[in-house]
Amino acid sequence: RKQATEYSTSSSDDEFESKPSSTHKAKRTLRRRRKLEKETKQLMKQEELKRLHKAQAVQRQLEELEERQRALEIFGVKLERELRGESDSGTQDETQMLHEWFELVLEKNKLMRYESELLIIAQELELEDHQSRLEQKLREKMAIDGKSK
Repeated sequence: RKQATEYSTSSSDDEFESKPSSTHKAKRTLRRRRKLEKETKQLMKQEELKRLHKAQAVQRQLEELEERQRALEIFGVKLERELRGESDSGTQDETQMLHEWFELVLEKNKLMRYESELLIIAQELELEDHQSRLEQKLREKMAIDGKSK
């Protein structure tokens, strides 16, 4: 009889404990999910800031490159005039001027390749940003309840 009473008491305790433990598990799961969502948002913000900084750096480099190209263009025009004999200064040797002109052309080509690389990087950053926005929209759509979908 004593054993039966202990048995019934322990089984009723188990039932009482199982209900709070299932709600406790649900709360814990919800907390974990919210924490994970918060961490994900923070990571996304960090990645977005990295892309922004990188885009700003690329923009600065493009502006510096444009200034350098303008300076080379001005120098190139002056050099071409001297080579054609349109300029008053005939102090330099023609071979020296040709050498400078070819170096100028090489420098200009190098800058154009670099500009192409920077534009590709900028486009890549733009695509990464677009992908991030699409992933965020997808997460928002997936978070909607099944009935609402």
